[in-house]
Amino acid sequence: MKLDSIGDWRRTHHSVDVKPKLHGQEVTLFGWVQDVRDLGGIRFVILQDREGTIQVTVPRKKVNNEVLSKSDVLQKRFSIGIKGVVKKTEMTPRGVEVIPKQIKIFSKAALRLPIDITGKTPAHIDVRLDARALDLCQEENVAVFKVQHTAVEALRDFLFKRGFIEIHTPRIIASATEGGAALFPVNYFEKKAFLAQSPQLYKEELVMSLEKVLEVGPFFRAEESHTRHHISEFVSIDIEQAFATAEDVMQLLEWLIQHVCRVVNEKCRGELATLKHSVEVPKVPFKRLKYDDVLRDLKREGIQILSGEDVPTPGFRTLGKIHPYFYFITDWPTRSKAFYIKPRDDNPELSEAFDLMWSWIELASGGTRIASKELLTKRLKDQGLNPESFKYHLQAFDYGMPPHAGWAVGLERLTMMLTGKKNIREVTLYPRDQFRLTP
Repeated sequence: MKLDSIGDWRRTHHSVDVKPKLHGQEVTLFGWVQDVRDLGGIRFVILQDREGTIQVTVPRKKVNNEVLSKSDVLQKRFSIGIKGVVKKTEMTPRGVEVIPKQIKIFSKAALRLPIDITGKTPAHIDVRLDARALDLCQEENVAVFKVQHTAVEALRDFLFKRGFIEIHTPRIIASATEGGAALFPVNYFEKKAFLAQSPQLYKEELVMSLEKVLEVGPFFRAEESHTRHHISEFVSIDIEQAFATAEDVMQLLEWLIQHVCRVVNEKCRGELATLKHSVEVPKVPFKRLKYDDVLRDLKREGIQILSGEDVPTPGFRTLGKIHPYFYFITDWPTRSKAFYIKPRDDNPELSEAFDLMWSWIELASGGTRIASKELLTKRLKDQGLNPESFKYHLQAFDYGMPPHAGWAVGLERLTMMLTGKKNIREVTLYPRDQFRLTP
């Protein structure tokens, strides 16, 4: 089969733009064959593009021989162009079809595809991830990542309007950002280096000049947590704000979440319909639960957690049943939080830290940061970390570090909430975890 070139053809419409009011008009469409149904005297080709699908109807006795011969060889996932006339009809759900005058075939596809692109025959997630480029072509997956795109656009717009400046910090670092062993080592010429866990220390230093900063980017954690809400490479949405406290950035975060939910509801109605999911726009302020109150709630449910310990997953699942939507957990024990979190002035055993929860899943964490070099040095030592490894960060505190606070939101977990997906790998284009490094 000789393949066609695009030549002077250019798209006039996406599938979603072809409506009954265009009856009689000529359109040029590009996309992929999602399905072909042959009823003898008539053939139906379902053309899929980024925006959806459209039925191309080929009546054998009413099209020219070239169109007929090309339609004879079409198979799923062929990349094609259609130049044809729009026709109103009551035979399709959208009340419209296209009768082709010309067909161009740009590329072929394998006869046996590893998954059913129509989604009618479900496949195990590992099979789908092995053929991820094809899997992402399914309408439901296109919908997921269009929702994610809309969410990122909304949050950027929200924060830019409030004076935040977007930054891009290094991904190759010399020492741990948050301590611990969850680091991926890399060869950096003749030196030992690591992939960044977060932009935390850089964004703190940048509030000394830019005051309010935002970063959206990938980070890496070598945690051996093989769960439905953990991956090794993830996208973090980070902000840091000078002359602010935990309460200031908590308010900012709840307003942001409300805004993102509202925008997704307004702009992604078609995608949400495809996903059979609805997004409730939350009321603010969100509930604020103190750590000690959480422990008491869980004790009443038969889950005993010693003060100072983190809440295990079964505890969070139970908590999510009690509080099924958004809520903050505040007043965490200082020793349970990262070294840069500020202890409370009135009770240093407790910190000015918070987690934003959505049901039982942590969406974000943040708090007021330590602005004192002496206190930060002490906290590093308390957590068994060597201040010498953080000398460049500590050095910045000699240059007038202001009071500051911030948070980080996991984009994939936010997308799970917005799309109703239960596995974080479903909302990650090419997920990386303990067992997957390809494709």
